[in-house]
Amino acid sequence: MLRKTLTAALLAATALAPLAATAKDLKLADFQPPTHFVLEEGYKPFADTIAEKTGGEVTVTVYMGGELGPGPAEQYSRVVESVADIAFGLPGYTASNFPLTLLSELPGVIEPETGTARFQATSELLAGEYRRVVLLALWNNAPNLLMTASKPVNSLADVKGLKLRVPSRNAGLVVSAWGGTPVSMPASEIYNALQTGVIDGAMIDATALGAFKLDEVTNHITVGMDTTISNFFVIMNRDSFDGLSGEQQQVLQEAGRQLALDGNAAWMSRAESSVARFAAMPGKEVITLTAEAAAEFDAASAPVVDQVVAEVDGQGLPGSAYVAALKGE
Repeated sequence: MLRKTLTAALLAATALAPLAATAKDLKLADFQPPTHFVLEEGYKPFADTIAEKTGGEVTVTVYMGGELGPGPAEQYSRVVESVADIAFGLPGYTASNFPLTLLSELPGVIEPETGTARFQATSELLAGEYRRVVLLALWNNAPNLLMTASKPVNSLADVKGLKLRVPSRNAGLVVSAWGGTPVSMPASEIYNALQTGVIDGAMIDATALGAFKLDEVTNHITVGMDTTISNFFVIMNRDSFDGLSGEQQQVLQEAGRQLALDGNAAWMSRAESSVARFAAMPGKEVITLTAEAAAEFDAASAPVVDQVVAEVDGQGLPGSAYVAALKGE
């Protein structure tokens, strides 16, 4: 119903005049639930802008909840293989394709409030990674939190032996450095895994407390250490993009840049309110590490940053240069 409503709203602006013969409706795939806030706060303004600025010749229909196919990790392939014209996804789910992009998630590389703007200022360095698709939007979320079902984490020693869900390889390296056991898993599977004890906890940003109902199966959240910051992309099939006029392509690229800014703002705002709401729930605990405890975590993860950047440099990619550019150095 949400998808149909959104489509109807987009077409309403052009209801008084017939669409041109070249009119095209673009399918946007997202694996997140239809109730996710990105639909109203991200995709609707994105789609409205495209419909308005192309005179209704290009519209966007959003398919939430994996309607175009199950499996969050397949989002990149769905665009490459033309199953979807546009898709939302996490670079970390197909990490081998995006070694440069994923440097931004390492602790201390970007600031959550300014990371998205830095992505846009340094996008030329990522061109090679997105040669098979068109990168429309790239944004970061709030820092990932350490959520646990039953065991509170007050120190680095408390992490030892915990099975923790991670969103990417780099996050897994950080968890390993902390003494935990990383478990790769998309966000949509965390709830059941926590509920059944398959994992002890998860690294994910605070919006998941509401968006994926993790507040129901999480009892403790630990904050205070430098942690990873996941990023999201919206990518487009190259043939679909090339089939548009130059003006239409420019409209999509401009709308994509605004979508990234809107996405970052929405995730950041929701993250803050989600933590506050969680803290007020009976039986829930937000643990802020002492300075000494946080320093232990940060010291353990620091070598991971150096290791990953060196690995990317070793592939002949400008890893160090990209990190420096993101930091504004």
